[in-house]
Order: sequence, then C-alpha cells, then structure tokens
Amino acid sequence: MNDQREEADKGFTQELFPECHHLCLIYDVEEQRRKIVSEYLAAGLKRGELVRYFADTTAPEEVRAWLLEKGVELQQAEEEGAFGIAKAESAYCPSGRFVPREVIENMLSRYALAKKAGYRGSRACGEMSWALRDIPGSDRVLEYEARINMITETFPYFGMCQYDARLFDGATLFRVLQVHPYMIAQGQIVVNPFYIKPEEFLAGLEANA
Repeated sequence: MNDQREEADKGFTQELFPECHHLCLIYDVEEQRRKIVSEYLAAGLKRGELVRYFADTTAPEEVRAWLLEKGVELQQAEEEGAFGIAKAESAYCPSGRFVPREVIENMLSRYALAKKAGYRGSRACGEMSWALRDIPGSDRVLEYEARINMITETFPYFGMCQYDARLFDGATLFRVLQVHPYMIAQGQIVVNPFYIKPEEFLAGLEANA
C-alpha cells in the first residue's frame, strides 16, 4: 500500500492521513475515551469496514450502548458479522500466551477475509490493560506494536490501541508513544513527534535484553 492520503472518516477528525494507520489513545478521562472510541468504531461501520473491538476492562454491553447512542444499527451489524466484540486476552493471547507474530498474522488474515467478503477494509480497537496481568509473553507488547509498523505497506488497516494512563507508568507510556506513528491529542489524530522507526526501536530492545 502506498502512502496515498485520503479523507477517510476516522469519526472524530477529518484530517488527511495515510489510508492505513496505527495510532494510540492514551487517556485518563473516561468520558473523552468513550467519545473518541465510539465515534471511531461507528465511522468504520459507516464506511463499510469489518470492525472489531477487543475489550478488557469495559463490558461488551457498555460498548454496544456507545454505538447505539451513535445511531448504529448494531443488531444488523453483529448478525452480518460486520461488527464483533471479543475478550482482549483471548484475541491477543489465543494460546494462553502472547506471541507477536501470531497476532499479526491473525490481523492480516482478518483483513484478507474482510476484502474477500466485500468490506472496504478492516478496523480494530483494543484495550491494552490485559498486558499488565503477567500473561506469558506480555512483556513483548512493545515489540508487537513496533512490528506492526513494518508491514503497513501491505496492511490497509486502521488500528487504535488504548492505554489507560491510570494503569500504566509514565516510562511505559513514553515507550508506547515511540511505537505509534500517530497519536490522539485533544481529540484529534496528529503525527506523533516521539515515534521511532521500528528497526531502530527493535534494535534498542535487543540491546537492552
């Protein structure tokens, strides 16, 4: 996928960004998170994408309520398979441990299935608090986040990773910023000035291992 920019509807901004993007939402106010996430998901469904939400601390019923408030025909979307909610731990650690390569392969498979089924693309939003539970392999989350950025040319995918600033320490959140090309600041997607190219970031991880 080239670096073509388009006015893709992210739900809460009309800025121009690459057709595929990987962004982070670091938040500490639930009301703001709800607004951004619900609009992001609703926009994906409106745009004709395959949309998935990976919930950890948020109840599925609450996420559904967000979308219903946005006027989404939720029952139809779920029945047709356009929208689905899964437990974050099961989505990221289907074998009981976190293996970055397997999760990325699942993303690529989901996009391929979406295109085959006629969807315009694939969009996902995940709560990352599952990584704080000492699940085997969870210490590789930053490696996973970096590696996603190495496949964006063939990965027309919208992905938002949610990090609760009340749960993650400041040092970790700064490293989270380093592996996301885009971030959400004051309700808008912006190019992330702290972003480090994945090859450089991964070399640093290996050096400090």
